[in-house]
Amino acid sequence: MTLQISQSQRYIYLADDDEDDRQMFHEALLEVNSNAVLTQAEDGKELLEILSKNPKPLPEVIFLDINMPKIGGFECLEQIKQNKKLNKMPIIMLSTSSDPLTINRALQLGANFYAVKPSTFEDIKLLIKKVLQMDCLSIQNDKQKFRLA
Repeated sequence: MTLQISQSQRYIYLADDDEDDRQMFHEALLEVNSNAVLTQAEDGKELLEILSKNPKPLPEVIFLDINMPKIGGFECLEQIKQNKKLNKMPIIMLSTSSDPLTINRALQLGANFYAVKPSTFEDIKLLIKKVLQMDCLSIQNDKQKFRLA
């Protein structure tokens, strides 16, 4: 199966404290779209610092790990959603947990989607492809489509 989508430049942010996960995500993203520009943060604190500098262009989507040191994903999500300049930005929460309480909390805090972290390189590519092909804002708060399989 070939993963081909528009090769226009796409600006994606990823906040994850696991260096191996960030590297695998980056490699998968480049296979899905070789023109993608990935900005990486090691935790929510670093992501918020990057966003506070008003980057141009803003990211098209943020992939945000839940369990991170300093500022975790939920706290980071809350701060982004409280910022008038950033609160419309699509955010995909990533976690190893499929606990309904965790998923529901992400929904209540304003995340656009929730995904259990893929365990294989091919599954990461499929997740990225799915996200880059959809309109994240139009599906927000649809509980039926909130969790990405």
